[in-house]
Amino acid sequence: MATVPYQKLKLACYMGNVSMAAIGCLSPLLFVTFREMYGISYTLLGLLVVINFCTQLTVDLIFAYHASRFNVERTVKLTPLLTVAGLMIYGFLPTLVPQCAYLFLALGTVVFSAAAGLSEVLLSPVIAAIPSKTPERDMSILHSTYAWGLVVVVIFSTLFLKWVGAERWFLLPLVMVAIPAASFLLFLSEVLPPMEQGTETPEQGSRFPKGLWLCVFCIFLGGAAEGTMTQWISSYLESAVELTKAVGDILGMAMFSAALGLGRSLYAKLGKRVLSVIQWGMGGAAVCYVVAALSSNAVIGLVACVLTGLCVSMLWPGCLVVAEKRIPSGGVFMYAMMAAGGDLGASVAPQLLGAITDAAMLSSRVIALSARLGISAEQCGMRLGMLVGAAFPLLAAFLYRYLLKTAKNDAAL
Repeated sequence: MATVPYQKLKLACYMGNVSMAAIGCLSPLLFVTFREMYGISYTLLGLLVVINFCTQLTVDLIFAYHASRFNVERTVKLTPLLTVAGLMIYGFLPTLVPQCAYLFLALGTVVFSAAAGLSEVLLSPVIAAIPSKTPERDMSILHSTYAWGLVVVVIFSTLFLKWVGAERWFLLPLVMVAIPAASFLLFLSEVLPPMEQGTETPEQGSRFPKGLWLCVFCIFLGGAAEGTMTQWISSYLESAVELTKAVGDILGMAMFSAALGLGRSLYAKLGKRVLSVIQWGMGGAAVCYVVAALSSNAVIGLVACVLTGLCVSMLWPGCLVVAEKRIPSGGVFMYAMMAAGGDLGASVAPQLLGAITDAAMLSSRVIALSARLGISAEQCGMRLGMLVGAAFPLLAAFLYRYLLKTAKNDAAL
């Protein structure tokens, strides 16, 4: 039977995206365990998430401005080993030197987050470079593996920790090593298709490609819309809607990720007119944020949060497809800038919601309002932050309406 061209290469990229999902949710799933075992404060625990995003953003920008200095094929193939190293540091060293546990957790986070940043920059252009009649669907499949990987990782991690015991948490990252290791082995025997480095980069003294900043801002809004709900859905369902932690973690994060993966998988199978899909999805996401913020019914709040995943599912991969069509000479540089924009949105927006929640809890007006509504100031602040979060997908809907008008002669969009 004939072998499908680049089949193993595609699988290696998919496994790389699953690795990104695993390391992205690893720390939040272990926050309570770290606090109980090592006495680490919530502030320092939250800082691990910030370290993750800031490291990825830094790698994105370094690669964007110095793409021509990297051997792209070698970097792609070695990135999974960097993930393996980060997971080993994260899981192994804190158990050896528990008095320095946080130092090694932070160090491991930096290492595997650097690998995630490289994957974010390089996996999309690898898939885009593979000859295909439906490149937008191939991109959707790539990004759907992240969402489905997140579902599997959350469920597996919860069951694994329940089975082996939270005190043996260090076994979880060591088991996760198998994912990037498999990706490395698949990459090892494959030859990458030719990829554009990008003909217009700042290091060459020329201007940014026309339209790049608009695409970067679009994916910034997409990262904000997706990242805010990803980071806060469990806390929101536990605090504002008063569901149990198990429901918040499993039904919240896992169902949101499943909806994210479902949207991308459906588009990969049936989709077309990506700009229209994104525009309506962003409008729907804004409505879901508002409903989640204002509804007092736990079921309606849960459904609104989960449906947000379906609505935002195509923004990140769809924006990459739009950028590829509008800026065909952008190459790896363009993908690096797009990754930086998405990571910035995914880090800034959740922090903004947290800041709004904290400020609202100290506001006398909010305290008085929460008393009249019969809810706590924390619940009121969380709902207010979620309401502000609706601004990101709403603004994205208007921007994509503009892009749709300017691309009306391009049947692929």
